[in-house]
Amino acid sequence: MKIVVCVKHVPDASADRVFADDLTVDREGTDGLLSELDEYAVEQALRLADEGDDVEVTVLTVGPEDATAALKRALQMGAGAGVHVLDDALHGTDVIGTSTVLAAAVRKAGADLVVCGMSSTDGAMGVLPAMLGERLGWPTATYAGHLAVADGHATIMREDDTARLTVEVDLPAVVSVTDQSGEARYPSMKGILAAKKKPVQTWDLDDLGLDPADVGLDAAWTRVVDAEPRPARGAGEVVTDTGGSGAAAVLEFLHAGRYA
Repeated sequence: MKIVVCVKHVPDASADRVFADDLTVDREGTDGLLSELDEYAVEQALRLADEGDDVEVTVLTVGPEDATAALKRALQMGAGAGVHVLDDALHGTDVIGTSTVLAAAVRKAGADLVVCGMSSTDGAMGVLPAMLGERLGWPTATYAGHLAVADGHATIMREDDTARLTVEVDLPAVVSVTDQSGEARYPSMKGILAAKKKPVQTWDLDDLGLDPADVGLDAAWTRVVDAEPRPARGAGEVVTDTGGSGAAAVLEFLHAGRYA
C-alpha cells in the first residue's frame, strides 16, 4: 500500500508574520516549519507502516524553495520519500488552486491512501482534504481521531460534542486526522541521519500537465485586499470599587464599548 501525506511549510506562529507588497504572506522574511497539525498526519501514516507489511509513505508539499524544510522534518520522522511541487507560477495560489495541484501530484505519484492534517496552522480553513477528494473522485473521511486500514477499507472514528461516529470508506481514499489522533513522534538521531539519503523529487507544473494560468495569484478565487498592522496594546483601565460602585463602573465600561 502506498500512502501519500500532504504537508505544508507554514510561517512560525511564534515569530512576527507580515504581508508582502502584493498582500500575500511574506514567507521569505519569516522563519517557517512543518505545520504542527500535519505532523499528526505523518504520524498516522507511519503508524500504519509500522503495523503493516509493504507500506510505503511519501510526503508531498507545494511551495517555494524553503518548503523543503517541511519534507525534511517528515523524512526525519520516518517517511520514505518526498515530492516537492516547485514552480514560480504557484506564488499566491489559494486553496482551490492548491487542491488542483495536489490532485495532479497524487495521481502522478500513485496512492492508495492520502492523509492530511485537519487544517493548516496559517490559513486554518480545513477544507483542502474535501476539495482534494472531490478532485480525485475518491471518498473522503475527515476529522479522524483514530485511523485504521484493513481489507481495502479505511475506517475512522470521529468524536464531537454529542457522539462518537465510525466512518468506513473504500480505498483509494482521502482522510484527514485531528490533533487527538496520537502524539507525533520526535525524530531520532538515526532518523535524522537516514533522512539525508532518502529520495526527494521536484516537479513543476509542466511535469503535472497543468496550465500556469489556472494557478497563482491572478487565478485565485480568494485574496487579501487590505491589511494593516495590529494596533499596539494600550494600558488597561483600573476600576476602583468604592462603596460598591465597581459593578456599575464595569457595566458602564462594557456599554461604552471601550473594550473593543
